[in-house]
Amino acid sequence: MAGQQGHLRIDAKRGPGGVVLLLEGELDLAGAPTLDREIGRAEADADSMVALDLENLSFIDSSGLRVILLAHERAREAGRQFAVTRGSQQVQRLFTTAGVDGYLLIVDSSEELLG
Repeated sequence: MAGQQGHLRIDAKRGPGGVVLLLEGELDLAGAPTLDREIGRAEADADSMVALDLENLSFIDSSGLRVILLAHERAREAGRQFAVTRGSQQVQRLFTTAGVDGYLLIVDSSEELLG
């Protein structure tokens, strides 16, 4: 396990395609700084891609969304790919409500990204 804060668990999977962070639990104000640190570590390790697997994320709030959007912007500026997998209904609803579902690269499975 790469990091844990409150109800958020983060594990990292590395492959030839980059780094995938697997999130489980709730991504809220308490867990957002932990995710930000773990994304920073993944960015240092990944040449081409950083992805977040949100399949087991049961909840996300605006602080978690902010961390994801900032990571997306850093990746864009660095010429690195950034993607997220589809999450729970609540996660997808937040993405749709915030209008970022068309902005982020959303894939069905992190396995297709690792190559």
